[in-house]
Amino acid sequence: MNKGELVDAVAKETGQTKADAERALNAVLGNISKGVKKDPVQLVGFGTFKIVKTKARKGINPQTKEAIKIPSKKVLKFKASANPKY
Repeated sequence: MNKGELVDAVAKETGQTKADAERALNAVLGNISKGVKKDPVQLVGFGTFKIVKTKARKGINPQTKEAIKIPSKKVLKFKASANPKY
């Protein structure tokens, strides 16, 4: 399911227009994005979004077989709830 299909599904289920459903979805996603920068965002019955820092590591360029350094970075992780309610 892509964002357009999700907007259509929300609009149909709530009886809103597609424009209203898209604004609501954008508000939810925007607030998750803002919130996860400070603390993990936990949606009970759905899952938890959090930012984790990966460690720097060594890798191999598959074309040249040359060793390369992969720097550490921050990535968004999602862990689904053990007992999803939705």
